[in-house]
Amino acid sequence: MPKPSTTNDWPIDYVEVFAWRQKQLRKIRSDPKLLLGAFTYYASRPVEFINHWVNTYDPRNSGTEIPAKLPLILFKRQDELVRFLHACIKAEEGGLIEKSRDMGATWVCCAFTVWLWIFWPGSSVGWGSRKEQLVDRIGDPDSIFEKLRTIITGLPHFLLPPGFRPDHMSSMKIINKHTGATITGESGDNIGRGGRKLIYFKDESAHYERPELIEASLSDNTRIQIDLSSVNGLGNVFHRRRESGAEWTGNVVPGRTQVFVMDWSDHPAKNQEWFDTRKAKAEDDGLTHIFAQEVERNYAASVEGTIIPSEWVRAAVDAHVKLAALPVYAGLMADYMADEGPWVAGLDVADGGSDTNALAGRQGPILRFVTEWGARDVAVTARNAAANLEDLGPVDLQYDSIGVGSGVKAEANNMMDTGAMPKGIRFVAWSAAAAVQHPHERVVTGDKESPKNKDFYDNLKAQAWWELRNRFYRTWRAVTEGIEYNPDELIVIDSKIEALRKLEKELSQATMGRSTKTLKLVVDKNPAGTKSPNMADAVVMAYWPIQQKNATATFGTYGNQS
Repeated sequence: MPKPSTTNDWPIDYVEVFAWRQKQLRKIRSDPKLLLGAFTYYASRPVEFINHWVNTYDPRNSGTEIPAKLPLILFKRQDELVRFLHACIKAEEGGLIEKSRDMGATWVCCAFTVWLWIFWPGSSVGWGSRKEQLVDRIGDPDSIFEKLRTIITGLPHFLLPPGFRPDHMSSMKIINKHTGATITGESGDNIGRGGRKLIYFKDESAHYERPELIEASLSDNTRIQIDLSSVNGLGNVFHRRRESGAEWTGNVVPGRTQVFVMDWSDHPAKNQEWFDTRKAKAEDDGLTHIFAQEVERNYAASVEGTIIPSEWVRAAVDAHVKLAALPVYAGLMADYMADEGPWVAGLDVADGGSDTNALAGRQGPILRFVTEWGARDVAVTARNAAANLEDLGPVDLQYDSIGVGSGVKAEANNMMDTGAMPKGIRFVAWSAAAAVQHPHERVVTGDKESPKNKDFYDNLKAQAWWELRNRFYRTWRAVTEGIEYNPDELIVIDSKIEALRKLEKELSQATMGRSTKTLKLVVDKNPAGTKSPNMADAVVMAYWPIQQKNATATFGTYGNQS
């Protein structure tokens, strides 16, 4: 019988898990050496500690064949969450957990808290939420401390502190008298006022009434603050911390808030059918914006005028695979799935400060990669972009030539003159503030009632973002309705892109409005409380049709042909 371990196989065979636990308990109780060895083993292995011994409680299972109290067997993203928390502690860096609803994140953080309480002598862990009853209310499984009590009382005796008694778990305080470790709770504006902590968890921290007061208190009392929440709009402290943080890829980025994302699609029990059913129910109830916030993690759910809705972006992820299964597209996607053909790339140049450079590359309609880096030197940016593209074959690279981006042209010319330009790469100037292309053509091709481009768009930036919107719209309809389009008019996002979730968020960040002077369409890439969507800007340039006059004005030919 295999030991319980992290799995994405669902549903879990809980009978088998209970049987394994009973068998292990009999072994451990029969041999003192095994008892000591087991305690030592779990002292450095929080994932195994949770999978082997921690229980949760879900009253929704009452009256079903699944017990209300059942083992917590981590699925893959929960396993990664435990490792994320462990890494934050070891590096003494704060973290932020952005989650969809009902991902078990609070239970996992509680289980990790209990592991610290047992195995880290003298540790002091803090928990806070916006209301006292959410922190601790006896008998309420939704409260944090009742979760902690459920976990502790469900552990085998050999893991509990010597002499431990139930009265060591009082209101908003749990004490390990053997090691001096404590878990304490606070609520509202009092969060952070209870003294120094090894680590402090702020549950649902995007929903606090006066978060700045809490930040002031916590900053002096812990180095490791973990914000745990579903999203709740733009511009609040949680959102600003998330925007300034570094998304977790397995390694800690010093000096930054480490951002860990738990999307609904990470849960093995939730598939597209589950999502569609829940979303349809939300639409029927008039709660689409709530669904978008709490399930889709859409910070801008209540923001009007989003150019590219998040559901369109999600539909584009691996859309070539989805479409290849539809009869109308059978065979049409084969060439694009073969990873062949010429490349087009977009380069967004960092403006300074904490801004980053971003490079996006596509083959036909498929976005193959997006990467970003923080070099401030424009010459370094140009060379780095070329180095990222040199093994791809012929590549047209459109770069933002406004402001600091003007230095890219100078460095590209220098690489051409010195023979340092990789073979097949051509830099093409792109100006967001330029006049619209094809000014006398209609916004809707063939519709004479549609306005002309020059009358509808304020500048090239607005035109390019709108055209990218159209690509996403066509892809969404192709995926969801099976409508036939020319594949070259679609956009497909490869799910293998490392920064996929950040890219998805950036693509749905920009909003549209009207110029106060001309009433033409304008784009606001940075709604209040957001950072510049550098990767999304690079994608916009990568999908904008190459204007040959801009290319010939720069070089007249592709890079070093020798």
